[in-house]
Amino acid sequence: MSVKLLTIKEEVMGANDEIARKNRELIDAHLILMINITSAPGAGKTSLILQTINRFRSNTRIAVVEGDVASTIDADKVNQLSIPAIQINTAGACHLDANMVKKALENLDLSNLDLIIIENVGNLICTAGFALGAHKDVMLLSVPEGDDKPYKYPMMFTASDVILVNKVDVSPYFDFNLESFSRAVFGLKPAAKIFPVSAKTGQGLQAWYDWLENEMSVIKKRGSSR
Repeated sequence: MSVKLLTIKEEVMGANDEIARKNRELIDAHLILMINITSAPGAGKTSLILQTINRFRSNTRIAVVEGDVASTIDADKVNQLSIPAIQINTAGACHLDANMVKKALENLDLSNLDLIIIENVGNLICTAGFALGAHKDVMLLSVPEGDDKPYKYPMMFTASDVILVNKVDVSPYFDFNLESFSRAVFGLKPAAKIFPVSAKTGQGLQAWYDWLENEMSVIKKRGSSR
């Protein structure tokens, strides 16, 4: 029985990875940067996305794919900024998968986009296991969650290219040791980038904006070299 279950899992993951590969090919063909943002519930993903939209909307064509178990609350906030948003309700599933993202891409005007931001379901476990086709995986961790999360959820940190430590404005009220946290992260993924930020006050966000702008320029350069 255990061998059969393992085989089924491999088949499911293999099918997901193939769809993710096709998603990447599609957005590459349109010179779009797609990033996947993960976090625990309440870490501040939506706040970060709204700040990012306000920073780039004047010169960047943006769309957002919102993943939630239920509701359209976050997608509605994005729509209020006149930014296209596709809501995916997973009906209990704790993560987005590549097929869900594929359907979202089918409902976006890809010829008129530079950046797609995926807000994954709030979860620090199963979101790490499903490729979506994104160019970069970005994790948001908030100061109140504690600096021990790399030890408790190592797969999430290993899978993430960028970690934003959010809510640094409340650091004086919590025992969050950024140096210890950074050592733990780099032990899992030496090439990871860590940005301490506050999506509420704007503190530290320029480093995030600079990184994102550079990643978009990389995509455009690939197109010009074809």
